[in-house]
Amino acid sequence: MATDSSTQTETLPEIDEDDFVIITHQEANALRRPRFLNDISDYIDSIAEELWPINKKIHDKPELGYGEVIAHYTLTAYMKTQPGWTVTRSAYGMKTAWVAVYDTGRRGPCVSFNVEMDALPAIGHACGHNLIATASLAGALATAHLLSLYSLPGRVVLFGTPAEEGGGGKIRLLAAGAYKDHGVDISLISHPGTVGDCALTHTTAYIRMKVEYFGREAHAAAEPWLGVNALDALITAYNGISVLRQQTMPSDIIQGHITDGGAKPNIIHAYAAGIFVVRAATQRRLEELLGKVMACFDAGAMATGAKVKVTRLMAYKDHVPNRLLGRSYVRYFNPLVPEEGDGGRDGDGNEAGGPKKIPEDQDVDKMRGWSGASSDQGDIAHAMPSIMPGFEIPPGPGGAGPHNPGFAESAGTRLSFERSLRVAKALAGTAVDVLTVDGLLEEIKKEWRRSMNGGK
Repeated sequence: MATDSSTQTETLPEIDEDDFVIITHQEANALRRPRFLNDISDYIDSIAEELWPINKKIHDKPELGYGEVIAHYTLTAYMKTQPGWTVTRSAYGMKTAWVAVYDTGRRGPCVSFNVEMDALPAIGHACGHNLIATASLAGALATAHLLSLYSLPGRVVLFGTPAEEGGGGKIRLLAAGAYKDHGVDISLISHPGTVGDCALTHTTAYIRMKVEYFGREAHAAAEPWLGVNALDALITAYNGISVLRQQTMPSDIIQGHITDGGAKPNIIHAYAAGIFVVRAATQRRLEELLGKVMACFDAGAMATGAKVKVTRLMAYKDHVPNRLLGRSYVRYFNPLVPEEGDGGRDGDGNEAGGPKKIPEDQDVDKMRGWSGASSDQGDIAHAMPSIMPGFEIPPGPGGAGPHNPGFAESAGTRLSFERSLRVAKALAGTAVDVLTVDGLLEEIKKEWRRSMNGGK
């Protein structure tokens, strides 16, 4: 039976002869425990054994972006068994996108959770998207349970978002009007890693480009002066970028590799190409940095006489976390952290850290949550208030973190699954705060508008 802490009978703390209140650690934590946390925690614990095989199937059957057929079917089949949920498969023109909606029929906020499903080529779920899926799935179900339990108004929407690893599934859902169609007010998601738990994850703005140079063939030994060397143009640009890095900011990242370096050594190369990625802390800084990188590409063409063509393949915006949502998340997450840890061990068998309480100082939390990586959740964060809390799981062998096969191994363990459920509880608590605290959503949106305006 559900309990409401406002009506529970509590034992008063002991008062000593100097009028000091004496309480234990456990009592202190209980006094700070949010009202709905027990109900959320008990509910997610009750469905854990149903979620474990779903998590394992997604992990053990890794699929690339837009090909997440098994994950799509497994998740939607489960959601179709949940009372009160309406499920749409292959939504918004994408085979593996899906939407599940829980609508109370009473006017109120709409909270959403994003589910990621795709894996990485050759190394499987080395970014832990099975855990992201589990946390969002459990969090959304728990939020709906609280709506039903306390007859609260509002809606919960669960989005199955394909192809985060470079395919931009969330961007396609945004462009198709998915979030607007459902009147979504906030978006919640999470991400595993090997650093300390945090609420305010900030990712970089990112663009990926194909750069091609077109020259003219000639015999490289007999008549090289008749040729225009496209590979020299690409190498000149590559070296120009290497020189540029000396004058870039610490948070600027420029990466590239050559995909086509010519045909044969004795032919002046008429074609050369590469893929380049540029990242920066903010969207504005990305545009500034991109201008400098483009000048390097142009310089390669000018130096050799080749023609250059730059094709933008994909771009993600920086994820700007909402501080008020982050504050709610910390309120729910920290009381769930066991004082003695949870016995986690890394891939080498050594005692692993985590979970850790999140600093209540949000500036410290934001420093912990800084990431040089990028995500299409950033585009969501530029469209509505969002948080993407990071949570620590044990590293793989040799301290392996994300995008390493050892991390994929860690992401498939029962311990990592259990940590994702702890995150789910805090995400659900955050959603319930939005649904129940008068005026909170308005303040969240005000903070979001301020952050989108450069903090002004």
